[in-house]
Amino acid sequence: MTTAAAATTMRLSSPFKAPPLRPPCHRVVPSRRGPGRAGLAVSAAAGGSPPTVLVTGAGGRTGQIVYKKLKEKADQFVARGLVRTPDSKSKIDGGDDVFIGDIRDPGSIAPAIDGIDALIILTSGVPKMKPGFDPSKGGRPEFYFEEGSDPEQVDWIGQKNQIDAAKSIGVKQIVLVGSMGGTDLNHPLNKLGNGNIQVWKRKAEQYLADSGVPYTIIRAGGLQDKDGGVRELIVGKDDEILKTETKTIARADVAEVCIQALLFEEAKFKAFDLASKPEGEGTPTTDFKSVFAQIATRF
Repeated sequence: MTTAAAATTMRLSSPFKAPPLRPPCHRVVPSRRGPGRAGLAVSAAAGGSPPTVLVTGAGGRTGQIVYKKLKEKADQFVARGLVRTPDSKSKIDGGDDVFIGDIRDPGSIAPAIDGIDALIILTSGVPKMKPGFDPSKGGRPEFYFEEGSDPEQVDWIGQKNQIDAAKSIGVKQIVLVGSMGGTDLNHPLNKLGNGNIQVWKRKAEQYLADSGVPYTIIRAGGLQDKDGGVRELIVGKDDEILKTETKTIARADVAEVCIQALLFEEAKFKAFDLASKPEGEGTPTTDFKSVFAQIATRF
């Protein structure tokens, strides 16, 4: 890829404009290179204060894993979580480091944002199945979004609010987790509840890329509730991975990539698709510097 191509940033003049396709994806080739430059993390043993990292959507299935992993790395990070309800807070056994707020209301998330060094965004609109569906009768279930919780409000305005709040306090990095499929306006996820969820996610991603804040945008493949750390990761761009058979990834692997993105300068100002080979094929990825160094796309 040329330097000019790597620096190209796609902008959406309208949230419903389809972005152009780009060249194929590539797999993560195991590397013997060293650990590379450190990113945000500073060892407390070295005399520095570990950076404070806020995970929003910490009550979700992937968010819980990220929050737990940060807590387990107390020598590298000070973990915070943001959830929407007291029930979600109790679900992750949250203490004073877990805040309750509504991302659609900038004022309610300000206390959680205040003083952080990095932000990991894992919030997303969630469609609900309309009642009355009987699988024994065939057909497909219908979905809807609760009023005020549609993708425009959650995946666009809610994420924009988070980005604005983090930028206003001088945050050093934002990691945003989205999903593959954003280049296709006819993607099935857009049709769920007529929410155009991929369209609004893509709009938020573009807003982050244009914000001036160092960012890492991870567009994950189909999420699986499986153990992490046992598969070879695959990175790509522009949904080329969706044309292959390796288009899924364990939530635990996505969570690990979120945290690793905070450790390497090579992860900043990058956007990429993420999936993995099936367990037993390839070599489990451990060299994350190599993962990020391969990526040349800013959006």
